[in-house]
Amino acid sequence: MINQWLRENKAAMWILTVVRVYLGYTWMTHGWEKLTGGFQADGFLAGAVKLAGGEHPAVQGWWKVFLENFAIPNVGLFNFLVPIGEFLIGLGLILGCFTTLAALMAMVMNFAFLFSGTVSTNAQLLLFEIFLVVAGANAGKIGLDRWVLPYLKGLFRRDRGERINPANPNKTTA
Repeated sequence: MINQWLRENKAAMWILTVVRVYLGYTWMTHGWEKLTGGFQADGFLAGAVKLAGGEHPAVQGWWKVFLENFAIPNVGLFNFLVPIGEFLIGLGLILGCFTTLAALMAMVMNFAFLFSGTVSTNAQLLLFEIFLVVAGANAGKIGLDRWVLPYLKGLFRRDRGERINPANPNKTTA
């Protein structure tokens, strides 16, 4: 029932727009700060690895293995991807363009931060992002998704703008 309300209701569309713009502003400003401030992920990653020790570790062992064997050796990639990703997620959410994808990628980043032992606002943002993903296209109707999604659907339709001949579906007319 809530799923249908989020996906189809006009009041939900307006509420989701407010949530979407708030999230977008949050992501975009954090991304911009990192882009203009010389972001370096190595300290954060090393700190997360340290949180995997002790009697009650904040970071699980499997995530520590990922950090040690992939993230830290490729810190340059993360120094690039995190700020760009945060900024583009924010831009997509503010503009309402590829809203579901932007919210999904925001969820991936929030989970990564949570797995790394950083709670902060990540849980709150994650909750809002779940609502956007469940709402689907309704979350971006007051935004560019209103035009972008139908255009893309038209590009990938079987008939590509041609009319199907009902008598012979294999034959098309212009």
